[in-house]
Amino acid sequence: MFLELDKLTVRFGRHVILDNLQTSVDSRSLGLLGPNGAGKSTLIRTVLGFIKPANGTARIAGLDIRKSSRDIRSQIGYMPEHESFIHGLSAVRLLRFMGELCGLSGKDAMERAHEILFYVGLGEERYRNVDTFSLGMQQKVKLAQALVHSPKLLILDEPTNALDPEGRREMIQLIRDIVKNSESHVILCSHILKDVEECCEDVLVLNKGKIILSGNIEDLRRVDERVYDLRIKGNVERFIAELSERGCSCSLDEKDTLRVVLPEAEKTEIFFDLARKNNIQLRHFYYKRDSLEDLFLKALLGDEKG
Repeated sequence: MFLELDKLTVRFGRHVILDNLQTSVDSRSLGLLGPNGAGKSTLIRTVLGFIKPANGTARIAGLDIRKSSRDIRSQIGYMPEHESFIHGLSAVRLLRFMGELCGLSGKDAMERAHEILFYVGLGEERYRNVDTFSLGMQQKVKLAQALVHSPKLLILDEPTNALDPEGRREMIQLIRDIVKNSESHVILCSHILKDVEECCEDVLVLNKGKIILSGNIEDLRRVDERVYDLRIKGNVERFIAELSERGCSCSLDEKDTLRVVLPEAEKTEIFFDLARKNNIQLRHFYYKRDSLEDLFLKALLGDEKG
């Protein structure tokens, strides 16, 4: 397991910020989600060893944050949300310095700095002062400094924040390549659900310091396989009437897409049997899968009602 939360609890005075978090993740990529104040930043800082838990613990690649915080930090690359540059340095000098801080020799740090800057698309700009970079370029520098020492775990805090569509596309491609082709595990913390959906295998959703949803995104999306969208040519009214007689719930939208909720006793063959019986063409057929936004909103609404 690359991340384990074992009854992790964090308090600030009388306020419980993280409440008895219990989960484990072994996928290559985890999306960390939640509304403002949910505890995401506190969880990251606790994993990094900057906040001491009141109870419980967390483990990164088997290392306990209570006992091995220094070893853990040496294996983590962190891309912060906000600017964190040393002003006056070129990109390559900045990365060399960050590499040396992470334990690389001066020679290895310089070689790695050049390599990573080319990887993120800043090879031609590596001798420029970072202060002169555009926002998109500065985001790439922040990603590069997190990668310079080849970390086992890469924590990305709002990596596409304020980027234009092209900059966002480039950042997402880099993250997906890291997940696919490097040995680093990735935790992506973002308010943009589509970013998490495009990059991550698993998701962990916090609200008011508690876990309200966790698991593999594709597995969670398979929950609603009883809902189907169809487009047909023929007698729609008769088709709906016969489906309703079999216990199906039907609704027709303004684009003539028929949404059908199957009862547990029925299988998808019902659509083809009734279409054949009534000489109806079934032109469009797929089951409704929840998007990550659907899952997120359902989890929040369920937590508020609870």
